[in-house]
Amino acid sequence: MHLSTHNWMRAEPLEVTLKRIKKFGYESIEISGEPEQYKTKETRALLKEHGIRCWGAVTLMLGERNLAARDQGQRERSVQYVKDVLTMISELDGEIITLVPATVGKVVPDGTEEEEWKWVVDATRECFTHAKKVGVKIAVEPLNRFETYLFNRGAQALALADAVSPECGVCLDAYHIHMEEFNVHDAIRQVGKRLFDFHVADNNRFAAGLGQIDWPRIVQTLREVGYDGALTNEFVAPVDRTPAAPYPDMVERHPVDISPEQLKFIQDHGSSVLTEKFYTDQMRITAETLLPLVK
Repeated sequence: MHLSTHNWMRAEPLEVTLKRIKKFGYESIEISGEPEQYKTKETRALLKEHGIRCWGAVTLMLGERNLAARDQGQRERSVQYVKDVLTMISELDGEIITLVPATVGKVVPDGTEEEEWKWVVDATRECFTHAKKVGVKIAVEPLNRFETYLFNRGAQALALADAVSPECGVCLDAYHIHMEEFNVHDAIRQVGKRLFDFHVADNNRFAAGLGQIDWPRIVQTLREVGYDGALTNEFVAPVDRTPAAPYPDMVERHPVDISPEQLKFIQDHGSSVLTEKFYTDQMRITAETLLPLVK
């Protein structure tokens, strides 16, 4: 296992992110799933310069992106978006994309269970075909019930992976599984060898080590199932706007270089644009918590 991180949680130049995570002992990055933001030739050069490899990406299912949409045109556009992310990761020599099938924040279905299952299976199969072509793996990620109605538990994600291909996998996220699973360790064991990626944030969605999750036991369970991939940092710190705030300087008051769509995505997760100091501390705390467990 090794330590990785997402970078969608804060808008900043990629070079700034890479310098920071290299200092703290991260080995790879799951780059933000926005292919239009990255010129892969330049990005490859930056990664090489800083000694960080691309592990993969997560699909940012915002706006109209939805593989389970009733509208066929919307599904087709969503499939094309996923294909574009897969192509980007292939060109960056990455290994995996984490696929969130439905729009994050959408909690009302578009159709019956049977209709939506057919829509999402067909769409994911098309994405998987392209993934095979470009040499990148797909891992289906379940989210908690407040972010999606469609897939909330590992068993559900595994059912979709099974319907697509034995070579399709699952990504589990420590934050989500501690909300939704009956037993988080049994959930990891049930996915077993099909676990392709693992995201980390504590039960309060701060950095690993700032909540109640038993990280030594989590890492031990991952070892039990033979997992040897990334532990990918994905904290989304909730903003406290009251006098009780323990971090009064966590919010960047004058953000730059962030699109309205990305800002909305972060805010829909209950967070905001974080200051560089607070963000850096979260990256450091995650590394200090997890690196001793995986080395």
